[in-house]
Amino acid sequence: MLVLVSQHQPDSCLRKNNVKSWDIRDINSSLSFDANKVPVHAEQPSASPPIQVQDPKDHPQEAFSTKKKGNKGLVVGSSIDLPILIFGLITASCFLWKKKRKGDNKDHFFIDLDMDDEFEKGTGPKKFSYGELARATNNFAEGQKLGEGGFGDVYKGLLKECNSYVAVKRVSKGSKQGIKEYAKIISRLRHRNSVQLIGWCHEKGQLHLVYELMPNASLDKHLFKEKSLLVWEIRWKIAQGIASALLYLHEEWEQCVVHRDIKASNVMLDSNFNVKLGDFGLARLVDHDKGSQTTMLAGTVGYMAPKCVMNGKASKESNVYSFGIVALEIASGRRSIDIKAPEDQVRLVEWVWNLYGTGNLVEATDPRLTQMFKEKEMERLMVIGLWCAHPDNKLRPSIRQAIQVLNSDAQLPILPSRMPVATYSPPPLNMFSPPLSHTYEVSKTVGSEQEQTMTYTISSSVYTSSAASSTKSLL
Repeated sequence: MLVLVSQHQPDSCLRKNNVKSWDIRDINSSLSFDANKVPVHAEQPSASPPIQVQDPKDHPQEAFSTKKKGNKGLVVGSSIDLPILIFGLITASCFLWKKKRKGDNKDHFFIDLDMDDEFEKGTGPKKFSYGELARATNNFAEGQKLGEGGFGDVYKGLLKECNSYVAVKRVSKGSKQGIKEYAKIISRLRHRNSVQLIGWCHEKGQLHLVYELMPNASLDKHLFKEKSLLVWEIRWKIAQGIASALLYLHEEWEQCVVHRDIKASNVMLDSNFNVKLGDFGLARLVDHDKGSQTTMLAGTVGYMAPKCVMNGKASKESNVYSFGIVALEIASGRRSIDIKAPEDQVRLVEWVWNLYGTGNLVEATDPRLTQMFKEKEMERLMVIGLWCAHPDNKLRPSIRQAIQVLNSDAQLPILPSRMPVATYSPPPLNMFSPPLSHTYEVSKTVGSEQEQTMTYTISSSVYTSSAASSTKSLL
């Protein structure tokens, strides 16, 4: 407590009402005055002595002593107040952080329980320990890494107990959105043309999924990277296998599964080149009696249906579109978008449709087959591909109808000689930020020197596409 007494008043000022005490212990830095706490011992003299005025220059230190004492009081108050303020802010921040962390941990706890419950409901997945999977993958060594899929990295592993190779997916800890639905889908799907989940491990908040390993990798490596030349009989079987897997997902399982990322790199091949549709990281469930329910734009450029790109709604029809693109890739051996091709052949659908209109459909076949294919089957596969990839989703077949034509149980459809142009009404205003257009880019590396960038521009009233390439040194 500081007692301040004015030095510019006579001794008569030392009365009870003129002595003030300043309490600087108040954490809010308010100044309290309590005159009752200050004892007064001075007696009022009978006569006041004359006041002597001295020149401040004669005593410079004394002349400014009062000012310095006043400043000292303010500095002391501020120096005490600042640490208290900082301490209070730190305490409040820690409290809020712990509260949020507690809520996050609670959410993770229930998500973990839900996932474990879904896997336990599965009809075949085995529960592995983390140690088993670590030994199988050599502690998830970089050399064992096969690639990246939905939700995380994939590693090759050897389960010595059963002497079998497996693919172990290490699900990213940051993956929250859709993870429960993903667990439900992959743990219960049982079809000869879908990748089977062998087991799982969920310890310390980390989820690992164990799949059967596909010896012949994915379809794209055979079609585009010359891993091996697929003869026509195998290509035909692959097309039938993909269609069969989609029929199961769309109509034969307990709920409709909208895969949302059907493409050649997600079509896995076993030792006998049987199809195993994989990577359900973007898949969503839809009730059979309901329409499209997914509204988040997801997929791969070149395989996404125009309307799906416009409004973000994936559906069975958009899955069928993707199947049509893959069917054309199987027949032609070309990518859905090839920026190295002549200008009129960049987009596979447009090029094949033009050949269909001129009656020269056979020119689109993969030249590496050297005419070693059944022409009727080749024509059938290409027409089905165009039919499924029709720009208007209402004019596409269901996957069941496509299978009937593929198996020659129904006649080939008659398509327009020119590819229809897709036009749609503007999407909701809240889908795009002004201006009402978005550009999506995807980059792919060809060899070791060229990077291809495909760009799609989506406006509020029309869907267009463009392609550009850039060559640069890749590190």
